[in-house]
Amino acid sequence: MTTYTPRTRFERIMRHQEADRVPIDLAGTSLTSADSQVIAALQTALGLDDQPTGPYQAFDERILQRLNIDFRRVGNLIASGDAPFPGKPGYRRDMWGIVRKWTGQYWDIIESPLRDTTIADLDSFPWPDPAQVIAATPLEAYQREAERLWHETDYVVVAEHPVYGVLELACWMCGFDDFLARLAGDRAYVYRLFDILLALQKAFIEPYYKAVGPYIHLTTSGDDFGTQAGPFMSPRTFRETVKPYFAERIAFTRQFTHGYFWHHTCGSVFALLPDLLDAGVDILNPVQPGAKDMEPERLKAAFGECLCFHGGFDTQGVLPFGDAQTIEAEVKRVMDAMKPNGGYIFSAAHNIQNDVSAQNVLTMIRAALELGRYDQE
Repeated sequence: MTTYTPRTRFERIMRHQEADRVPIDLAGTSLTSADSQVIAALQTALGLDDQPTGPYQAFDERILQRLNIDFRRVGNLIASGDAPFPGKPGYRRDMWGIVRKWTGQYWDIIESPLRDTTIADLDSFPWPDPAQVIAATPLEAYQREAERLWHETDYVVVAEHPVYGVLELACWMCGFDDFLARLAGDRAYVYRLFDILLALQKAFIEPYYKAVGPYIHLTTSGDDFGTQAGPFMSPRTFRETVKPYFAERIAFTRQFTHGYFWHHTCGSVFALLPDLLDAGVDILNPVQPGAKDMEPERLKAAFGECLCFHGGFDTQGVLPFGDAQTIEAEVKRVMDAMKPNGGYIFSAAHNIQNDVSAQNVLTMIRAALELGRYDQE
């Protein structure tokens, strides 16, 4: 009988083969983690009342060990640079000039610095200096932790992406309404902005992955391409605008790591999946329940032989509001659709918010460990 480690389990699943069970993720990425209140509640529920120790405590390592989680994260989003807005308590401004206000759960955008600007304004805009950002980033510490995890553990090592995606950053800097209108009527502006953002992406990517790239099994990226009803744009527009820059980012990243490329996009992106595959995506997250055409059965039937899926458990309705029986039934539904022939990693569809009880999280993970086994058929 084969004995699997998190890594050997992950590698079989990535080759679209079955292992002992489906790999389980919790906090392996910044988009599959949990609110601090949920973490504290899990510590209490598991009898972990003292404070954890270790280099990275965005999530308590002891919880991950108790729940047999297969993934461990290193690094950080270095190209964000949120800082308090002088003279405005409760506001923050990041290195891109985006102003956010705390609204009780998130820092929501209230000011987009490129709204109503021209191409000439792009060339004179005070873009962040990658050299300064990198000089202030603890790349050596990230490298040491990645190397430690690579050599001293059998976990799957995940690098957090160092920089935002071109579409989301353009929408944030211009405002969604402003930028999406430009996609339809001002392509010269779009291409110039994307050229600038791609150059900055590369400036952050190269030193980051030179440090951690040799010691990771996959790296993440995030750029939302869809609403719950469909993509932000037609597949043709995506191919003409976003895809070339996205594909070049992936190709450039692969110069510095052999890790798989994991991409997060919320919403209904079924129509874009052939292009995401062509651009180089290996793993799609989050498989958002409730979004049009994103049913696990549909995704598995259409792309299950060529794309791996990560996520799928409903965080909008079932996880915060379901009872144990409902949660277990949802785990079974997703597993039955996704786990055959490998190619699936289980996790909540997005970060677990503070309206979710620790018991519901534990029920979900424990059900996934049991129902994700391949000897249960």
